[in-house]
This record gives sequence, structure tokens and C-alpha cells, in this order.
Amino acid sequence: MLDVEKRMLNGRELERAIPEMLNDVGFTETANNLKLSKATLNYWMLKLGIEVRRVALAPGEEIEIKRPSS
Repeated sequence: MLDVEKRMLNGRELERAIPEMLNDVGFTETANNLKLSKATLNYWMLKLGIEVRRVALAPGEEIEIKRPSS
């Protein structure tokens, strides 16, 4: 994990980078970009507490994501 943070993410935290990548390019491409298998990416997400949720929205509906303030 540390190697990927240094090598692929320029020291960015995986906890922040992985969700952004998943939203931008999808699961398979995120695994490919990080040079991981999909199983390994899934395992890392489990260990890091990263959840993927799929939501269906009707026309005109929108979704808001809130992060807890630190």
C-alpha cells in the first residue's frame, strides 16, 4: 500500500485517492491505473473502510455527498 501511495499517487492518501478515481474512471480502470488486481483493490477498499454504493436517480433528482467535518 505504501509503495502505491509513493509510486502512483505522489504521496496522496489512498483513503482520498481511491474514491476519487472510482468516481472518475470506474472500478476496473482504477485497478489498472494502480497496477492492482480487482481482487486486491477490493481488499484494500475493505481494509480502508471505502464503500461503493449505487443509487438510481429519477430525472430531476440529485444526490449530495457530505463528509464529516474534522
